[in-house]
Amino acid sequence: MSITPTGPVRIGIVTVSDRASRGVYEDKGGPAIRDELTRIIASPWVAEARVIPDDRDGIAATLTELCDVAGCALVVTTGGTGPAPRDVTPEATEQVCEKMMPGFGELMRKVSLEVVPTAILSRQTAGIRGSSLIVNLPGKPSAIHDCLMAVFPAIPYCLDLIGAGRIETDPAVCRAFRPGG
Repeated sequence: MSITPTGPVRIGIVTVSDRASRGVYEDKGGPAIRDELTRIIASPWVAEARVIPDDRDGIAATLTELCDVAGCALVVTTGGTGPAPRDVTPEATEQVCEKMMPGFGELMRKVSLEVVPTAILSRQTAGIRGSSLIVNLPGKPSAIHDCLMAVFPAIPYCLDLIGAGRIETDPAVCRAFRPGG
């Protein structure tokens, strides 16, 4: 179970990439997530960043550690959501979550399909582990932007419902929806 933070909300940012984890490829996804979250989130937060290889057990262990030990209210991953044999991020996410949130993936694919027809190959998903929400994003920085902007209005209320840390957004960038105000 996640630890609800008393200070800034902790957010895990996980890049899943064999090449980036070996240092032969520049990690662009993790920094893109951090930049987007910095624009969107108005309340204090702190990042727990990881760059790991495309390995199902390793991904599952990292997600578990970020949720259960580091106390991240939100964990956002990038990479490993395609159809290639090494793309196993959704499977690792499903392995560690008690509840899957298929609406996140459905909306991300819908938004992405407006940009590129190959978005139908994407397997983004989201799920809940204890008091943590895990969201799998695609690897391309422009797709990270499009997908986060699509789903983030629901994330603060989801975190409220599962007992995670409270996140406030900058309404000029992304207006969070909470019923009743």
